[in-house]
Amino acid sequence: MSEAPVALVTGGGTGIGAACCRALAAEGFRVAVHYRSSEEQARKVVAELSDAFSVRADLGDADQIDALVAELKDKAGRVDVLVNNAGFNVNAPMLSMKIEEYDAVTRMARGTWYLTKLVLRRFMLRKKSGRIINVSSVVGHTGNAGQIPYTMAKAGLDAFTKSLCQELAGREILVNSVAPGFIDTDMTAELPEEVRGAILARIPQQRMGRPEEVAEVVAFLATRGSYVNGSVIHVNGGMFGG
Repeated sequence: MSEAPVALVTGGGTGIGAACCRALAAEGFRVAVHYRSSEEQARKVVAELSDAFSVRADLGDADQIDALVAELKDKAGRVDVLVNNAGFNVNAPMLSMKIEEYDAVTRMARGTWYLTKLVLRRFMLRKKSGRIINVSSVVGHTGNAGQIPYTMAKAGLDAFTKSLCQELAGREILVNSVAPGFIDTDMTAELPEEVRGAILARIPQQRMGRPEEVAEVVAFLATRGSYVNGSVIHVNGGMFGG
């Protein structure tokens, strides 16, 4: 079994998650690329990296999270960095959104909490070291029409960061959030041109970010940033200052 430190990136097959996998591999991590449905993309990311493997789980299912952590124990024996990047969104105004759609978004928050709990118990607390990096969003701070469950979940993720940081005081496990703004991914590529124009008008740098620009901050928190803890770092081109 490799002696390299291990980073688990949820939602690691696409977009920001895939960029985080590449950035962490460049820092010397063995990377566990998690996916739920993007198997082909996750395998492509694994094939790019010199020391990586894929793991699958629906993070809304506690039994699958249990199995995921057991698989990590068998394949890697350790998790030094956890990047909680996976997310889920349904676009609909509150008055027309069904409760099942709301639940589909918010069950991801429960899964993030449960996965983090298990990773702490099985790996990080035993070593009294580790880094937990939660990928939230600017819309958790600014709001966004038609995305109420998503914005609630992302705001909650930043609150989770601050509270967990306090619970882990003295254990040398750092917990931080990275809050991206509007990033060029498959999701934003589907936006109508007029919506993209309205977004760009709110960004002083006058462009959307690149996944790699978010991943650079994640890699910094994973490897350096030894006195950064309980923080929310915004990566949004000046759209929102925190």
